[in-house]
Amino acid sequence: MSLPTTSDDIIVSIRSVSKVYRTFNHTGDRLKQAMTFGLCKYHKDFTALKNVSFDIKRGETIGIIGSNGAGKSTLLQLICGILKPTSGRVQVNGRVSAMLELGAGFHPEFTGRENVFFQGTLMGLTETQMADRFEAIEAFADIGEFIDQPVRIYSSGMFVRLAFAVATHVDPDLLVIDEVLAVGDAVFQQKCIDLINKLQSSGTSIIVVSHTPYHLEYLCHWAAVMRKGELSELKPTKELLSSYHELVQDELSRSPDIIRSEREGTKEVCFEKIYIETDSVTDAKTVHCTDSMCIVAEVYAKNPISNVFFRFEIYSSANELIAVVSTLGLAETIQFHGKHRITFNMSPCQLTSGWYYITAITRTKCVRLDTWKRVIDFKVLMKDKNAQNLSMDHGLLVSQGQWEFS
Repeated sequence: MSLPTTSDDIIVSIRSVSKVYRTFNHTGDRLKQAMTFGLCKYHKDFTALKNVSFDIKRGETIGIIGSNGAGKSTLLQLICGILKPTSGRVQVNGRVSAMLELGAGFHPEFTGRENVFFQGTLMGLTETQMADRFEAIEAFADIGEFIDQPVRIYSSGMFVRLAFAVATHVDPDLLVIDEVLAVGDAVFQQKCIDLINKLQSSGTSIIVVSHTPYHLEYLCHWAAVMRKGELSELKPTKELLSSYHELVQDELSRSPDIIRSEREGTKEVCFEKIYIETDSVTDAKTVHCTDSMCIVAEVYAKNPISNVFFRFEIYSSANELIAVVSTLGLAETIQFHGKHRITFNMSPCQLTSGWYYITAITRTKCVRLDTWKRVIDFKVLMKDKNAQNLSMDHGLLVSQGQWEFS
């Protein structure tokens, strides 16, 4: 791996780790195999992790991204000591605090307050130490009087609030977060990110697993892709996410389960063709950030019709709605009949690098005429290395505007 392994400040060292599970087709097969002292094999081996190696230095934040079932949670459980590797070595130097799954480690019949002290005991902290931290934990969780109610009646949001508050207030050397940022409202997510930034400043090492590339881009120094039990090389996060977008797009293009041209509507007005026009002369599906980008729709109306609206929706490769543009309020009086060309000029393109797709919609106020989902995929690239360094810090958009100094 690209990170050094001989430094004294290595907090996690993983060497050639594999994890293999035995799976049985029937409940009784496990007993049958035991009764034959293993001479008869009734199980199949499932390899969840394959020869994984990497190091994490103190103060670094590492991101791991990958699809469901790729092995991410298994890796985290090995790091936290919940599982033992089938082969290889996992070494962690310091106190580990983890958010692995909703409500993990909480006793359902204990109150929130009791669970806070219970978790502190498990982490090796005294009751006095937890009492000193309790006010900050309670304030961060912000669940009011429910702190003294059994956690079995908590909502998922309350679970996450309290669990995250505890995990981040026990002075961890290593904080492990598995998809917690996907739960809760925007205000709570921002509180979590602010607290993670504070822990980073204090030198805490952090592992973040997320399906959301933007969380990793914002929080992580390094990142890797987990795929079918194998972990890619740790790379600078932005570089890694760029190749991850390419991987996801390639898998989508070959997947039989992805409907790429799903349509619905009366077709009184229908899209015949949708494409993008850019400054690029080599690839019609590649846009350079800050260059012009024009979305073009060729439409056909069988009969004269007015009060027609057009809408383009731009989504990220993670199916997040990024931007919406609409003719609502602009073209109510225009009458359509026969062939027409509708364009929206995004000049300059303000999307950061990555893969995107467009859904096109046309309708009247009462009738859906034509909806063409995921009609076209395209990617956005930075023009050059300097533009990437200047423009792509964090977020979804590269904001364009005029600066004034006085």
